[in-house]
Amino acid sequence: MTLQEILQPHISTAVQTTFGVTIEKVEFQATRKDFEGDVTMVIFPLLKVIKGNPVEIGTKIGDYLVANVSQVTSFNVVAGFLNIVISDDYYLDFFNNIRQNDLFGYGTATPSDKAVMVEYSSPNTNKPLHLGHVRNNLLGYSVAEIIKASGKKVYKTQIINDRGIHIGEWVGAWRKVGDGETPGSCGLRGDRLVGRKYVEFDKIYKQEIALLIAEGKTEEEAKKSAPIILEAQQMLLDWEAGKPEVIELWKTMNQWVYDGFAETYKNLGVDFDSYYYESNTYLLGKEVVQFGLEKGIFEKDPDGSVWIDLTADGLDRKIVLRSDGTAVYMTQDIGTAIQRVKDFPDVGGMVYTVGNEQDYHFKVLFLILKKLGFEWAENLYHLSYGMVELPSGKMKSREGTVVDADDLMQEMTQTAGAIASELGKLEGYSQQEKDELYTTIGLGALKYYILKVDPKKQILFNPEESVDFAGNTGPFIQYTYARIQSILRKAEFDYSQNCNINLHSKEKELIKQLELFPEVIQNAAKNHSPALVANYTYELVKEYNSFYQTVSILGEEDLIKKVFRVQLSHKVAITIKLAFSLLGISVPDRM
Repeated sequence: MTLQEILQPHISTAVQTTFGVTIEKVEFQATRKDFEGDVTMVIFPLLKVIKGNPVEIGTKIGDYLVANVSQVTSFNVVAGFLNIVISDDYYLDFFNNIRQNDLFGYGTATPSDKAVMVEYSSPNTNKPLHLGHVRNNLLGYSVAEIIKASGKKVYKTQIINDRGIHIGEWVGAWRKVGDGETPGSCGLRGDRLVGRKYVEFDKIYKQEIALLIAEGKTEEEAKKSAPIILEAQQMLLDWEAGKPEVIELWKTMNQWVYDGFAETYKNLGVDFDSYYYESNTYLLGKEVVQFGLEKGIFEKDPDGSVWIDLTADGLDRKIVLRSDGTAVYMTQDIGTAIQRVKDFPDVGGMVYTVGNEQDYHFKVLFLILKKLGFEWAENLYHLSYGMVELPSGKMKSREGTVVDADDLMQEMTQTAGAIASELGKLEGYSQQEKDELYTTIGLGALKYYILKVDPKKQILFNPEESVDFAGNTGPFIQYTYARIQSILRKAEFDYSQNCNINLHSKEKELIKQLELFPEVIQNAAKNHSPALVANYTYELVKEYNSFYQTVSILGEEDLIKKVFRVQLSHKVAITIKLAFSLLGISVPDRM
């Protein structure tokens, strides 16, 4: 039971007893740092039902609480705010109850609960994963872990776009200038080789357009009749027709990309429970169209195309089947969602991690699924996020200006190594230990820098800034964790027993921060925001460092106080590790 849950019925009784008024809800907030108190009741809402001075009302409620509630020791009223001081006994009891619970803050799924499926990554097979994919993967993975920690069963999935004109483009370039290159022959990883061909396609395409324009064609005509785009289109037609040699080449080259993706996912520390491929799903949903027509949800135009009219819902009229009977992306997404529930029958909701350029698409998709009558359609969420840009500007795949995800991770590791070496705190480390530490710090810096930002906001990514060992950064938090581990290694005494002491104000503030952790996880899951976990961890670490600077820990002469401070340090470290694991970030024992 939280402190607010303890206080609420007592405050309701106080209001009923003192003023003869029944209230259903009490508004609480954290007490401002410049006032004494541990939790604050907002008086102003009561003025709607109680006439009087807010200070007098607050004082009468405060007097009642001090007289009748053992956890309340004193209070003060500032304007319309009742600042309530809670006893040390309450915080000590709370701490002793959670001290040995290494998963405090985490919930547990019950078998009867519906699961949540989280989709992320979902790349095109025409290039390696880049910086934009990094944000997508980190967000999706972290949200999945947070929802799991909130007490839900979670499935992680992705859908890979392994069909379409972009495939024809890079395969066409490979045929034209590839000289039979393979990952084995050229020493390039498969996804990078394919990405190179995609860039080469664009160069050839632009050259052919320029030649055709010089011959008298308009730019639009040239774009449509350039030989390499015609070849790409023909390849797509051949693929759809099942031409054996095209299918074989397509399978081989896509596998190159999948192998590359798998390495990046491993390096990034993300995983999946299932994979879907557009080459298998692009026909899904067509059968649903007939169902929608029969129910009057869809309508057929004279040319045979099928539409849904969403204008009454503030959207537009959307096509779901072309006049030639082929499906559109929307149809595919409808079918894939339905298929996923068939594959995982306990799924009761889905989260789609996709950039904000697809906001409208998902509004339409979710509304269609609701109109089709699927119960789980009420629990669909588009985890929309802003772009990641570099100081040099936007990334463009075709022009080859993207930042390769693996190159970025390598750069972060090298930067972390350079800074850590300068700090000179790695005496006695083997080279392998140093390399592992650099990777931990570098990836921690990258992940934290991206995840601490609200998903909806755009990010201007600065690698050097992210690896700073001070301020709101991953390395700063990792360093604090390592500092605590050093304290624990030096604490060569038994610190297992419960302690009964008068709390120092810094100890009390730390316990109050620890108390917030379960609520933070629940809020982060509800809002699909790893930023809430990241910034909570930073606040916890700031509070711990203030505690560390203010009171003596191992140098404390009073054994009971020393034992308690080591216990408190240990619990903070566990909470840092738990919180960071939700962000996919490791913490080092030494730094």
